[in-house]
Amino acid sequence: MNNAALPTPILPTRTDARAVLRAEWLALFAAWKQPVWRVDQVLQWLYQQRVEQWDQMTNLPLALRRQLAETHTLRNLQQAACQGSRDTTQKFLWRLADDALVESVLIPANPALYGDASDRHTLCVSTQVGCAYGCKFCASGLEGFRRNLTADEIVEQVLAIERQPKAAGEAPLADSRVIQNLVIMGMGEPLANYDHLMRALRILNAPWGGGIGARKITLSTSGLVPQIRRLADEPEQFRLAISLHGATDEVRDRIMPVNRKYPLAELTRACEYYRDKKGRMLTLEYILIAGVNDHLDNATALAGLGRRLQAKINLIPYNRVEGLAWDRPSETAQEKFLGVLERHQVPAFLRREKGHDIDAACGQLRLRTERELRTQPGTVGSGAS
Repeated sequence: MNNAALPTPILPTRTDARAVLRAEWLALFAAWKQPVWRVDQVLQWLYQQRVEQWDQMTNLPLALRRQLAETHTLRNLQQAACQGSRDTTQKFLWRLADDALVESVLIPANPALYGDASDRHTLCVSTQVGCAYGCKFCASGLEGFRRNLTADEIVEQVLAIERQPKAAGEAPLADSRVIQNLVIMGMGEPLANYDHLMRALRILNAPWGGGIGARKITLSTSGLVPQIRRLADEPEQFRLAISLHGATDEVRDRIMPVNRKYPLAELTRACEYYRDKKGRMLTLEYILIAGVNDHLDNATALAGLGRRLQAKINLIPYNRVEGLAWDRPSETAQEKFLGVLERHQVPAFLRREKGHDIDAACGQLRLRTERELRTQPGTVGSGAS
């Protein structure tokens, strides 16, 4: 029997296999008169072996593989660049099928006891190409908004990382999980891509899929109130982080246009609804920007909000972005800000962030790469908006 490589024509109307839920596979295979255990074989190839082509699924009949190739794509992210930092944080730049560029960041845990390397990793993934929300300090939206990522493009960020060899010359891992924690804090506003995101997270959370526990998955939002309430009503116990960055309407109006539509009072009520429905502690993410939101009266306001929401607070010193005038406060100012929160007995952590020696702020590597591509004569497919 001829087992040559199967054709994979580009048919945008086809669903990608990594965007299909198990229940949908079961319904499809039942219609095809295929046994249930064939579904589990497909899922094992996709999420344990992390294959990139249908013809790699060698225990499936060739006729079934051809049928799958005709009805479903397997779109694989192409690595366009990778930056690794001295503390082993790595930023990956991926090229999508339409040549758009997005980023993922692989963050190691702190070293284990006695200096042994930790085996725990967190991956920060993107949900949009660019961003429409225009936060004044962020690189992600500087080139505008292009499109939402599809569910498979979100899932594939995890699988593509897990295909990476552990070290030079080492084969990619199989039947093991490299990513234990997932944060949806990359390029874009995650809750503005709600349906694709939730489908992707259900695949990544499922035991037949990514196998990442719901409480190991954190979604971030700049403050989309209706979606926060919708998320609260979902059955999954995903964690929620609010990209707050200002504890007063005056500050948030200045740096986050979303606040004009959903001011702090509305956002706070939505957060309380989420907390009460889920019984889970929220996280307030707060980027410290010199002269903008680092005054001690801002710390007092933030402490009051943290106590009201029973939330923990992550303080993040600003990572400079080329072309923007913002800067991070001094270490002394950072410590004083933290001290106010601690005196108010609010759980707070000052992040000495990993990856500060690479293009650490969200969207920087993509922004720099696209600008460089546009300056090269004859360059096509830069993914620029």
